[in-house]
Amino acid sequence: MNTTKSIREKLEDREYNILSEFATKSKESKKRKTPEAECEIRTCFQRDRDRILHSKAFRRLKHKTQVFLSPFDDHFRTRLTHTLEVSQIARTISRSLDLNEDLTEAIALGHDLGHTPFGHCGEGVLNELVPGGFHHNIQSVRVVEVLEKLNLCVETIDGILTHTWGYEPKTPEAQVVQLADKIAYINHDIEDSIRAGIISESDIPNDCIAYFSPIQSKRLNKMIMEVIKNSINSPKIAMSEEGWYYTTKLRKWMFDNVYINSPAKLEEKKARRVIKELFYHYCEMLKPMCEEGRIIRIVTDYISGMTDRYAIEKYKENFIPSGFHRGSSEDYLFKLANLKD
Repeated sequence: MNTTKSIREKLEDREYNILSEFATKSKESKKRKTPEAECEIRTCFQRDRDRILHSKAFRRLKHKTQVFLSPFDDHFRTRLTHTLEVSQIARTISRSLDLNEDLTEAIALGHDLGHTPFGHCGEGVLNELVPGGFHHNIQSVRVVEVLEKLNLCVETIDGILTHTWGYEPKTPEAQVVQLADKIAYINHDIEDSIRAGIISESDIPNDCIAYFSPIQSKRLNKMIMEVIKNSINSPKIAMSEEGWYYTTKLRKWMFDNVYINSPAKLEEKKARRVIKELFYHYCEMLKPMCEEGRIIRIVTDYISGMTDRYAIEKYKENFIPSGFHRGSSEDYLFKLANLKD
């Protein structure tokens, strides 16, 4: 009888020796909806991370808006670079707290897979058009479960779903990602907005600057340290009360000065029209093919998966006159129409 342990089993045993009592252990995972043979070298959460990283939805994030629509300046964040920054922050916190870094990374890399083109503007349009609303965290779960069939672990899916405020994560690793997401976008959106000339360092509230620092890297480090110092030896991951006060104040200030009615949003009226016109157009296109109840679901999946530039090209193709051609190719739309949930 062979009693030699596999690399995966050694890694699972190591987690019990080095991770916190509150950490989610790979061996104790509730596993996947569809049972699979275990990998010889990777834990279940490492496999989840790799599946997300190699997914088509992850690659499309490079051409989806973070705040600035279809930026020509290569230094502005996209949805992909935002995701990578969330992952880095979340892994730093998890490692410092002896939590499961692999699970944390998988959740962070997958948290925005269901995001629309044109950022929260696109999400808002679909939320108005789709009966029952549209939320990117719920769509992200649909991407990994239905559209790409990644068959991820229960804990990873829970973290993807609950990265948005209003949800209660079931693991400390998911709590870490929920905070890391906010820390990342507050800080990188400030930097991008300064680069764009929408705000300046001197505009940021003085008490927030005094508490965190006027320097971007120090402000980011301060927020991360607030989480780490306040969460050591605790199942609850959170900032100190004072740190959270100034973080939420800074977030509200960004909403008032950047996220709503700022020059960064001047193109959103056009973006809304692109999403809305494509939505109605594809619903009409599918009427001869599908039952009415399925049409909205199919079109929502199709449009939410688009990149900014693909949505713009499809708008041009369908609504802007051009020279003669053989017709549009909507292979993926028709593939979705034949998909069984």
